[in-house]
Amino acid sequence: MNEMKQTIPVFFTIDDGYAPWLSAALQSLIANASQDYHYDIVILHQELQKENRQRLASAAVGKDAFTIRFVSMQAVQERMENITDRMENRLRCDYFTLTIYFRLFIPEMFPEYDKGIYIDSDIIVPGDISKMYNINLGDNLIGACPDHSVVDIPELAHYMEGAVGVDRYQYINSGVLLMNLKKLREIHFSEQFLYLLNTYHFDCIAPDQDYLNAMCNGKILYLDECWDAMPNDKKPPLKNPQLIHYNLFDKPWCYDNIQYEEYFWKYAAQTPYYKEIVDFKNSYSQKQVQSDRKCLSDLIQKADTMPLADVTFRKMKAGGERIRV
Repeated sequence: MNEMKQTIPVFFTIDDGYAPWLSAALQSLIANASQDYHYDIVILHQELQKENRQRLASAAVGKDAFTIRFVSMQAVQERMENITDRMENRLRCDYFTLTIYFRLFIPEMFPEYDKGIYIDSDIIVPGDISKMYNINLGDNLIGACPDHSVVDIPELAHYMEGAVGVDRYQYINSGVLLMNLKKLREIHFSEQFLYLLNTYHFDCIAPDQDYLNAMCNGKILYLDECWDAMPNDKKPPLKNPQLIHYNLFDKPWCYDNIQYEEYFWKYAAQTPYYKEIVDFKNSYSQKQVQSDRKCLSDLIQKADTMPLADVTFRKMKAGGERIRV
């Protein structure tokens, strides 16, 4: 039956620590996706225990339109041996994981697909994901939303323009990507990424995201913000978000009164991890809260000085290096 339907590939990348949040994401995606398609949900992982694979896979049991499979990134990890736990490779300035880079290798790993969706695990999908897939990318490399969660922070905006070399209103969030896999293969995107990384080791605020912005700018289709609605207390919540992304430190499993938190708890309650998620939130300590605040402060402070570095995307591009693909 599945062969009669068009297949939509949806990719996630995780390690064991993110399994509970991915479980909620899967529950929401499966509950709201059109049944007119078949969804090949591919979970790319660095290390994922058998128990977590089984619990995550249970989301698709009895649902003919969905398959969930797990793909080890061991082969890609061998090509990423130079990506070590250095400050420039950390997410949010405090967390290192190779999984953030895995999305950059999806085009070459899955040559059977010409188009696909990549999504971070800290999301909920109250909309029909097939509608996002059916957006026409044209000749663009990716479709993504501008990062409205950080654009109004002056230090981060200064970093986007002064170091990454991208207008602050064109700087995209890489947590939700509609990917033109065929064109990304044709331009040998992953090879160019590895060349730039191994040659320059650019210091980054969001490593994978900054490379995507620097390399793909000018070939990005900007999606409606409903496909990457991020909590932002300075703005009212969207009335009809299609995909919610709990970006940076705005996690409802850590804090109260996070925008869009009701969507998360609705689907978290349907997962086999629900008790663990509740326990995690209830045990989130003041020490962890203080650590989050310090990390955010450090990130902002670091962003303000990074355009002054000798080696930035913007400066290397100005010097003649091929940064844009």
